[in-house]
Amino acid sequence: MDFDPVTLARIQFAFTVSFHVIFPAFTIGLSAFIATLELIWLKTGRDVYHRLARFWTKIFAVSFAMGVVSGIVLSYQFGTNWSRYAEFVGSVVAPLIGFEVLTAFFLEATFLGIMLFGWNRVPPWLHVLSCCVVAFGTFMSAFWILAANSWMQTPAGFELRDGLAYPLDWLQIIFNPSFHWRLPHMLLAAYLTTSLVVLSVGARYLLAGKFPEESRVMMVMGIGMLAIVGPIQAFVGDSHGLNSAHYQPAKIAAVEAHWDSSKPAPLVLFAWPDEKAEKNLYEISIPRGASLMITHNLDGLFPGLKDFAPQDRPPVLGPFFGFRAMVGVGVIMILLGWIGAWLIYRDEETITRWYLRICSWAWPLGFIAILSGWIVTEQGRQPWVVEGLLRTEDAMSPLAGWTVALTLGLFLLVYGIIFATGIYFMNRLIVRGPGGTLIEPPARERPTRPLAAAHGEGQMTPGG
Repeated sequence: MDFDPVTLARIQFAFTVSFHVIFPAFTIGLSAFIATLELIWLKTGRDVYHRLARFWTKIFAVSFAMGVVSGIVLSYQFGTNWSRYAEFVGSVVAPLIGFEVLTAFFLEATFLGIMLFGWNRVPPWLHVLSCCVVAFGTFMSAFWILAANSWMQTPAGFELRDGLAYPLDWLQIIFNPSFHWRLPHMLLAAYLTTSLVVLSVGARYLLAGKFPEESRVMMVMGIGMLAIVGPIQAFVGDSHGLNSAHYQPAKIAAVEAHWDSSKPAPLVLFAWPDEKAEKNLYEISIPRGASLMITHNLDGLFPGLKDFAPQDRPPVLGPFFGFRAMVGVGVIMILLGWIGAWLIYRDEETITRWYLRICSWAWPLGFIAILSGWIVTEQGRQPWVVEGLLRTEDAMSPLAGWTVALTLGLFLLVYGIIFATGIYFMNRLIVRGPGGTLIEPPARERPTRPLAAAHGEGQMTPGG
């Protein structure tokens, strides 16, 4: 059997990075949520915020561990599958990854232990500070990773010497043309994803009649984030799209399935893009809608896919459908937030069960939006791994196809085990729920290791 090593290496990296990204995104949002809970507890002294903080810290520990384990192999793939990429960008990207270690990992390594094991062992202010520092550490991690990724999308501040990229201006490299929109877009996505998970857990507890005080806090905070941050994310996403239209017009042409630049582009709500025939099948569209969104002019023109040579065009199906999935989820988030806010305003004591049922199943929506957004970002950059400088096929290591196929199969097996184990532990922690007072040392000694709390709880109801 003939294996194409480039295609298999792309599938392998897409699988591992897609699996990995959902956990850092969740921990970024969850660490900020935990820090907020602890700050409110320190300010108000209400025990419910302390119970919730400890409950979500256990889930944070599992997600953090899964993110670390699943992310280790990514750096190895740069050396094994993409050695020519590593050689070309090493002088630029490697220091950015090193900065992440110095500014993010060191902070997290120092204060994560206090956050996980310092309950009732350190002064409250120190534990709250540790949670805030860990949240800041996750932000810094996103900062450097997105600086590196944004540079690959819109490279700046470098020179080519002997066929390799060398840094000239680190400020231009870090704050490259797409970074100032890509960073807030990803951070807000992480916060909204966590808000949906928190909202879903709170809704499930309320439907089961368990932990009413904790559930209401989770519902109110989750709804508040969706109602306020959702529209902000829509604005940031739109601005990010306009930035991409300026610096990566082929990507936007693929996102809009726009072929002919000689006439105003419709906003395609649904179609099946036919890349061979260079047209859309079964198209449902709004005339001139895309022109209005991209150029802010009903008669505005922007480049179509036919303006680019076939070998320079990105694939259309992934960016086209990925963008619509991301936007669709975003609309649902905003609606859930606004409807929930109206229900809370109308009746502060109860929330209707139909709304709770919808929310109880909404937890995966944020992860779907994140993965869809990354499909748009990464497939829309093709055929370049560094925009305009290094093609994906030229970044590949000289490997036999069967070796990549073998490691891909092993990754599928190992990552499946990791995912199943992590979800198993998280589910057991959620089943147990945030019960019990935590301000004073409990009468009976409880496990202090984050994962230990999940053992022996499989038969317990949410009410303990």
